[in-house]
Amino acid sequence: MPQSLAKNLVHLVFSTKNREAILNESVRDPLCAYASAVLRDLDSPVIAISAWRDHVHILFALSKNHSLAQIVMEVKRATSKWIKTQGKPFAKFHWQSGYGAFSIGQSGVAEVRAYIANQAEHHRVKSFEEEFRSFLKRYQIEFDERFVWD
Repeated sequence: MPQSLAKNLVHLVFSTKNREAILNESVRDPLCAYASAVLRDLDSPVIAISAWRDHVHILFALSKNHSLAQIVMEVKRATSKWIKTQGKPFAKFHWQSGYGAFSIGQSGVAEVRAYIANQAEHHRVKSFEEEFRSFLKRYQIEFDERFVWD
């Protein structure tokens, strides 16, 4: 086959260091726009993205030319660098060192897109920690609670 074709959809979730609720309304939309541009430049277009007070959800198509780890490292590096320029409250900003990445089939895109769009609603009743644990259980990822958070 002369062509390499792939479509790998990824639901990426990562939080601020120590789940600090620093992502206020003024920075969320610009942060999402900046992250989307970074991902676009890495041939990994965003399908849906939303930031909440202490974390980000991104549904994107993973580039066939870059590893997931490379993509995540670059989007977190670039957005961290950018957010530090957004004023004094963000001067010492950091993302957590880890992340969650979950594969999504094409048939699941509408559901994940809707989920990402409704972050405010979800977090009225569920913390980020509860949400993340539910993803780990749903995708049957074994984890040790001692090493999930930083």
